[in-house]
Amino acid sequence: MGSEVQLDTIDRRILRALQLDGRVTYDALAEQVNLSASAVLRRVRRLEESGAIAAYVALVPPEKVGLGLTAYINVRLEKLTESHKRNPMDLFRAAVQTWPEVVECAALTGEMDYLLRVVVQDMAHYARFITETLLKHPSVQDCKTSFVLERLKNTTAVPV
Repeated sequence: MGSEVQLDTIDRRILRALQLDGRVTYDALAEQVNLSASAVLRRVRRLEESGAIAAYVALVPPEKVGLGLTAYINVRLEKLTESHKRNPMDLFRAAVQTWPEVVECAALTGEMDYLLRVVVQDMAHYARFITETLLKHPSVQDCKTSFVLERLKNTTAVPV
């Protein structure tokens, strides 16, 4: 993860602007934060090198590309026993990286071990993913699913 990056007010304004439009020109960004384009360029490069800016991406709304169903799946893994050669969590963590339907996976505290955000075409696709992939994984003991009916807020921006 690395250490926390120290940000001043201008860095925060730059980050907010880039989170809204990652393709903004340095001239336009400079105007927004009241600096010269060269000063903004230096700051952006520093933010990139420090890891405060990890990547620039195109955001693709799933429903626009035929992925109309989003599910949140709570997953509980079997507990480690003496007979295991590898830890069930390690096996699951490796497997989840290979499942394209899983767009986010978080380890949790509490009753369940992981929360998956899964994006699929429809209920048939979801059923295939659950029965042929998730529940067939040897580490998975149980799962509980909630389907998204409506997104009230959906942002990639963090509150800097």
